[in-house]
Amino acid sequence: MGTGIPVTTDAVIRRSISIPAEVAEKVDAIAASRHVSGNRAIIDLLNEAITAYEQRRRTFFELADRFQRSTDPAETLRLREELARMTFGG
Repeated sequence: MGTGIPVTTDAVIRRSISIPAEVAEKVDAIAASRHVSGNRAIIDLLNEAITAYEQRRRTFFELADRFQRSTDPAETLRLREELARMTFGG
């Protein structure tokens, strides 16, 4: 059951984080180039990173599913190599 506190898509949770000076400088430069606050730039960058992360996960699982279902040895080898690159880099 809920706590009685309504949850909306507009809910905001305050977080306090420490970031390396080099990253802070990059965030400030991005914020200036986009004409937004540093906070807005961080939120936008996090949203972009989360979207990219979710897309990589979807791609990985789609490849893994194709690999599992593959009956063609050449395709299986190609998919195995692609999965290895995604997993281990390179």
